[in-house]
Amino acid sequence: MARWLPQVWESSLDAPTRSGRQGGRYEAYLPDLLNERPLALANELAAHAADVEATVRNLAANPESGSIEGLARFLLRSEAIASSRIEGMQVSPQQVALAELAQSEHLTKAGFSHTAQLVANNITIVGKAATDLATSPVVTVAGVDELHRALLPEERHHGLRRVQNWIGGNDWNPIDAEFVPPPPAHVKTLMDDLVSYMGGGGHAPLVQAALAHAQFETIHPYTDGNGRVGRALIHTVLTRRGLTPSAVLPVSLVLLTRSDGYVEGLTAYRYSSDPGSRPAREGVSVWLTTFLDAAELAAEQVTRFAAELTELRQRWAAQLSAYRTGQGVRETPRADSAVARLTRMLPEAPIVTTTTVRRLLDVSLPAAYNAMEELANAGIVSRKNLGGGTTGYLARDVFELLTFTERRLASTRWDTREKRPSRPVPAVPQS
Repeated sequence: MARWLPQVWESSLDAPTRSGRQGGRYEAYLPDLLNERPLALANELAAHAADVEATVRNLAANPESGSIEGLARFLLRSEAIASSRIEGMQVSPQQVALAELAQSEHLTKAGFSHTAQLVANNITIVGKAATDLATSPVVTVAGVDELHRALLPEERHHGLRRVQNWIGGNDWNPIDAEFVPPPPAHVKTLMDDLVSYMGGGGHAPLVQAALAHAQFETIHPYTDGNGRVGRALIHTVLTRRGLTPSAVLPVSLVLLTRSDGYVEGLTAYRYSSDPGSRPAREGVSVWLTTFLDAAELAAEQVTRFAAELTELRQRWAAQLSAYRTGQGVRETPRADSAVARLTRMLPEAPIVTTTTVRRLLDVSLPAAYNAMEELANAGIVSRKNLGGGTTGYLARDVFELLTFTERRLASTRWDTREKRPSRPVPAVPQS
């Protein structure tokens, strides 16, 4: 049965303050094992979970689903920045895209900052680690450890913690902490149980992701970086269960924005009674409601992004038609032409070179160049000198859309006109 364990902290003379040097009694929380815990959802909550799951599944059926995955990649950058303690990391999607392009095409002077390069490298490493964990035959503690290493490469202590940690209070002792996770002797057993639960299918995908995340945050198995790893595990569960093909649901960013409700939900999840008791059931229900509401809001924001992207494509089509009419050629390009295919691809690759286009479309360099120049002359993309005689083509409208979407996800009203972003986000694009 979940319970609070009485503990004693020895005083230390090493701390710089009186409160830091004090010793005394505190309580650490030991949760129930997930695989042994009964779960009975009220009919209303079960129906809500089914409705939200259906909404999330529909994201993959959206005509813009490929471009939604492009959004997910940029939101991974947002997650990294929102979780980072490094100052000055509010780099724009355009800067990161330039850095990623430089990686793939070995450009040395593409006009991006060193910070953008660091973030781009992080996205590549983290994306691979997350994909490896989501697609592996089984979820293991070693796999979660690898994800932790990818997310926090500079962390001094990798692997499961061997010391007591805590949340809140001071850095020297847990006496006045807001929450103290299980003592280190229990961490391995709890993590073995957690990864076993993540590999199963006894609960609906969103319910499973919610419980796995809450349990991970409760165990707090690492000395640092638990928040980032815990949020990444949400997408691990959803991808493994086939609910989302990739991290297309920014539920973790919604939870970051609704931080007060998020903490309240996790606190309610940490009951200290028989798991079948009414207080325990109500506590878990509070957390599941918090998580499902966040997933629903995330799906709404992604659907809004897809609708805005459709409008953008329609505007591009009108621009291209007007340009081609002025040139005295066919108003609409053939569907299989390089320029038509490139227009469809731009939201997923909003910055390219002719080399990129040649590779993506499997066309000749002249065909790639002509397609890019036609879109540039139509005002759909902008030319940018990347150095070394290389010209880049930027779909600035896509970067603006990505930036405004990210800013909305950081507003507690989901509208920056009503409430400013609550965390670092890219600046409003300048026209």
